[in-house]
Amino acid sequence: MPRTTHIFCASTLYGAATLAAALDAGLFEPADRRLLVVTNNAANPETTPSVDRMPGFRSIGDRFDAVLSWNETIAPLHPSGWGPRANDIPMWERYVRLLWDLGDDRIRLTVESVQVNPALALCQLFTGAPVDVYADGLISYGPTRDKIDPLVGTRIERLLHLDLVPGLTPLLLTEFGVRPELVPTEVFLKVLEELAEDDTELPGTGEPRPALLLGQYLSALEILSAAEEEELHLRMVRGAVALGHRRLVFKPHPVAPARWSRLLQAEAERLGAELTLLDVPVLAEVAFRRLRPALVVGCFSTALFTAAALYGLPVARVGTDTVLARLAPYQNSNRVPVTIADALLPDLGDGAGVSGWSMPSRDRVDELAALLRAVGFAMQPKIYPQLRGAAERYLARHLDPHTWRYFKRRRLTALALPGAVPAQLSFIPRNATVRRLARRARALTRR
Repeated sequence: MPRTTHIFCASTLYGAATLAAALDAGLFEPADRRLLVVTNNAANPETTPSVDRMPGFRSIGDRFDAVLSWNETIAPLHPSGWGPRANDIPMWERYVRLLWDLGDDRIRLTVESVQVNPALALCQLFTGAPVDVYADGLISYGPTRDKIDPLVGTRIERLLHLDLVPGLTPLLLTEFGVRPELVPTEVFLKVLEELAEDDTELPGTGEPRPALLLGQYLSALEILSAAEEEELHLRMVRGAVALGHRRLVFKPHPVAPARWSRLLQAEAERLGAELTLLDVPVLAEVAFRRLRPALVVGCFSTALFTAAALYGLPVARVGTDTVLARLAPYQNSNRVPVTIADALLPDLGDGAGVSGWSMPSRDRVDELAALLRAVGFAMQPKIYPQLRGAAERYLARHLDPHTWRYFKRRRLTALALPGAVPAQLSFIPRNATVRRLARRARALTRR
């Protein structure tokens, strides 16, 4: 009887920690071998450390029989840009089985972001292998961003996810009837404690406890311009100082420009505060454990919710209104994390809201779930046609000056949803004369 090999795929240390917690919790059936395939999806993987080279990884890697590199397997191709052509799948499967010493093993897969490569490529190579998907953050609460080939989607059995918003059920992959399953919070925290025990020294420790500012590098995603993101980070500094924090720690995105950090340090000094740069490649959650920050500030990072839900730390958001206005197209998968952060977390400029905030009640979570069903349908109406009724009910009852930020009138019009342009005015977007006059008016305004 052939042996069973369970292949796990991870592109981030956060994802690898989630896998480790799921293993420790006994969420996977026994297998003869467990292989962890790490993939470096950075634009320039040659200059960016991969998961298995980050501080604390060794304790996670010890849970697997071997750690393999997907980048080396398909070199010189890039993991995010390559997938096998249909006619080449048998050849690639034989090659990978030979390279990884799989023989005739029965394969089981656990991957993240199954709708895109490299996870999709792995699922296509091992045709017929059952698949589990694990969620890497808040995106699991939103719709699947691309239509998945039924030959892959019908093989997915479970969506493993953390309880980042207690009481909120993921929408991801529900079009295939995939059942969600929680990775226990207490087990995940134990894995994070293992990572925090690494002897890598972190700057910013000590008293008084600092405010931790999280950078996301949104300009690289073309969500904000570089200037807008600079201003976003400066707003974090000003807002934290306005709340009385004099010790700040900024954790930049690993590939963000160094000059941003210098700008923030200069701004903090001008305001009478001290800003320390946390440039060690560690998880934000490790920083929470080691620094015990008095406040965590970010835009829509998943780390804001791990700080609040898992560590009980005060959190605040900044810039979500700007990001919601900039996100394009409407189907952008970041829309759901931004919506959740904007709807649940206090704004950094609201001192009373920051000091008095707590995890949302069941009623607020139910309100958020209704909002996300409406947003999810507006994002992917062809994948989730069954959500039209829920979207119509929400928009008919709750569309107001505040909730308009989560929708676009043009999108509602295209889908014939409440809030659309009235039928008698629907000719305007298509009228060449009106469009020409509008362009001329905008040009005059700019001048």
